[in-house]
Amino acid sequence: MSTARQLNSLFPRAADIPERYRQGAPIEQREYLVNGELRRWDGPLVSVRSPIFLATEQGDEQVLLGSTPLLDAEAALTALDAAVQAYDHGQGLWPNLRVAERIQHVEGFLTRMREQREAVVHLLMWEIGKNLKDSQKEFDRTCDYIVDTIESLKELDRHSSRFELEQGTLGQIRRVPLGVALCMGPYNYPLNETFTTLIPALIMGNTVVFKPAKFGVLLIRPLLEAFRDSFPPGVINVIYGRGRETVSALMASGKIDVFAFIGTHKGASDLKKLHPRPHRLRAALGLDAKNPGIVLPQVDLDNAVNEAITGALSFNGQRCTALKILFVHETVLDAFLEKFTAKLAALKPGMPWDDDVALTPLPEPGKVEYLSDLLDDAVAKGARVVNPGGGTHRQSFFYPALLSPVTPAMRLYQEEQFGPLVPVVPYREVKEVIDYVLHSDYGQQLSIFGNDSAQVGRLVDAFVNQVGRININAQCQRGPDSFPFNGRKNSAEGTLSVQDALRVFSIRTLVATRFNPENKELISEIIRNRESGFITTDYIF
Repeated sequence: MSTARQLNSLFPRAADIPERYRQGAPIEQREYLVNGELRRWDGPLVSVRSPIFLATEQGDEQVLLGSTPLLDAEAALTALDAAVQAYDHGQGLWPNLRVAERIQHVEGFLTRMREQREAVVHLLMWEIGKNLKDSQKEFDRTCDYIVDTIESLKELDRHSSRFELEQGTLGQIRRVPLGVALCMGPYNYPLNETFTTLIPALIMGNTVVFKPAKFGVLLIRPLLEAFRDSFPPGVINVIYGRGRETVSALMASGKIDVFAFIGTHKGASDLKKLHPRPHRLRAALGLDAKNPGIVLPQVDLDNAVNEAITGALSFNGQRCTALKILFVHETVLDAFLEKFTAKLAALKPGMPWDDDVALTPLPEPGKVEYLSDLLDDAVAKGARVVNPGGGTHRQSFFYPALLSPVTPAMRLYQEEQFGPLVPVVPYREVKEVIDYVLHSDYGQQLSIFGNDSAQVGRLVDAFVNQVGRININAQCQRGPDSFPFNGRKNSAEGTLSVQDALRVFSIRTLVATRFNPENKELISEIIRNRESGFITTDYIF
């Protein structure tokens, strides 16, 4: 079937959607969470529309999913005040709970969260167009991340329960919270990527103001009661609204101690500049990326194509870890393009709940037009669309386009497309690729495909000071979550993994004394009588 014919029947009629996946009446959400209360917002709302359209007799009609509160700066600052009060300069209940007690609260939240799996997965499909399998995977991976975070904190605390004796000084070193954290996640992983900062921030004793992603916002609603009931008042506060009004006010207050943000480097820079004391602001940022895939002349081409097509087009290329540009040696270029085109043609377009669907509608308004502009620019400057139907679009759906040859004159060579465009740059000398990476503004990851050990080894050495992760004969990716996830240049600030995130949201504090009989007895008495939450040898199993 031609691409045009596929797109003509892409969007379903309402009656054709399997009953278990049908969307009900629009959800009018007026609740937001502040100081342990679900407060009602009686002000304006913002509509939440699905990337999914329905075929009707009047034509394609976009599905209205509901609406969320359009909070103003005053409401956002009320949430911030609740977090500040709950932290209370480090004297509040939450930052002073024992680690085992904070873990119990997070475990209680996880139990409640798992009860909402079906509701959250449903909204992931309808809000951002993520297919059923990947939506389920995102939810389950998030739960696994919470479990791994708990286990990692237990191990960290076991190590901290010991005293150290150095040069006549007895000391105990523990990690303590930093203060009030502002957590903001991305729309492509509105649950998983958000919780990889939110959960570590909470479990380390910080209080949090959490603003959901701009798309994938309704799916947090089923979790609001779990947040409310699992944590003391003010520990977790959930706000909505436009970031330029709400988040700007939070940052300008100077009361945010930790800024966790996943988005563009420009957005992060603009927000950090608003903080009156930026030297006191700890930041954990996951930002833009233009991850290259490099195909060497000596290569397992089938593996390179399989990894590259998944790396470039999983979730329609809407991943910071996606392969955003492919450099292919001219001796294998034709074979690579032929094999890639055949694999691409086998990817099934459709709705998120369809069996084996790989290509789905895009949630971001204006994205189809942006991708079309990038494609037109490349074609006007000498590239061709290699695959049949590449760049064909309908409403929110954009059929992937494989473009070659892409050159530095084209926008697609430098801009992060964050969508289903696959630029291929033919090269003759590997120095061309090295120069691209060295002069790129981005430095998250890259992939090297090849089986010549000398060439691969040379490139690894050329790139280890340029990116945070080098993948050999594999696509770029975040996992396993125990591995560091970071970047250089404009791509990130700070390192995240299960272990690293606990350190990002805390600071080491030392209690020390001269090692003599009097001080030894004093410390022993504090421990025996459990007179300190910090000075303790409690061992968490």
